[in-house]
Amino acid sequence: MRKVKIGNKLVGDGCPVFIVAEVGINHNGDLEIAKKLIDVAVFSGCDAVKFQKRTPELCVPEEMKEVKRETPWGIMSYLEYRKKIEFWEEEYNEIDRYCKEKGIVWFASAWDIPSIEFLKKYKLLVYKVPSALITDRDYLLEFKKVDAPIILSTGMSDMDMIRRAINILGKERLVLLHTVSTYPAKPEEINLKVITTYKKEFDYPVGYSGHEVGLQITLAAVALGANMVERHITLDRSMWGTDQAASVEPVGLIRLVRDIRIIETALGDGVKKIYPREIEVMKRLRKNFDL
Repeated sequence: MRKVKIGNKLVGDGCPVFIVAEVGINHNGDLEIAKKLIDVAVFSGCDAVKFQKRTPELCVPEEMKEVKRETPWGIMSYLEYRKKIEFWEEEYNEIDRYCKEKGIVWFASAWDIPSIEFLKKYKLLVYKVPSALITDRDYLLEFKKVDAPIILSTGMSDMDMIRRAINILGKERLVLLHTVSTYPAKPEEINLKVITTYKKEFDYPVGYSGHEVGLQITLAAVALGANMVERHITLDRSMWGTDQAASVEPVGLIRLVRDIRIIETALGDGVKKIYPREIEVMKRLRKNFDL
C-alpha cells in the first residue's frame, strides 16, 4: 500500500493513525466556538481539524430555500440559516492564522466548485470530497486540479460509484474513508469490514469517518487497520445543530486519542516472538523443552 504525506506526517500501513477532529458546522457560525474546538483538538493530540465550506445559494435545493426554520436566532428561511452558520473569508483567515499559531493542520470539505476555489487560496495540505458529491463528475474533475492529497468520503455509495470517482480523480495521493451517512449511525448500519474490503481492492490508505454515538466502533476501526480516523467534535452534545448528537465531547475526544494510540501500539508488527520480559516467566512456568 502506498503512503500519503499530509504535512510532515505519513498516512498508511505502518504509520500512526492520522486523527482528524471534524468541527464541521458545530461552531454554529461563531468563530469563538470554532477556536475553542480547535483548542480541544490540539489538547487531545489530534493531527488535524476539519471544517465544511459551502456556497449556500448553490448547496441549498431550490425547494428548500424559502422553507421556514426555527433557529436560536429566530424563525428564518433555510437559506438564511445556512448563510448564518457559514464561515466566510474573514473567519477562515482567522482560522488559518489560529491553527498555524497552535501548530495543527486544518482543512475543509468543499461542497461546491466555488468553495474549491475559495479554499485554494489557503494552500491547504489536504482537501476532502464529501460523500454527497462522489457522483458529481464536473465537481470531481475540478477537484482533480487540486495540487494536494485528497480524502474521498464514501458514504451513500456502492463499489461501482467509488471506482468511477477514483478513476475521475486519478490521484496518486488519495485516502479513502469508509463512512455511513446517517446521523447518528446505528451499529447495524456501519459494516466496519468494508475497511478490509477497501484494503484488498485499492492501493490507498483507508480510514473511517464515524457518525455513531460512543467510541467503541471507532476504536474497532483502528483494530481493523484504519489508517485515518475522523470524528465530529462538539463542546456539548446538547448544543443546537444537526451534527451535535453524533459528535464527541472534549473528554471523549481525549479518551479516543489516548485509546487509539494504545491500540496501535498493541497491534505490533504481526511477527510472533518471545519478549524479553517473558523469559523469566518462562523459566518459572515451563517444565519441559521437548519440542
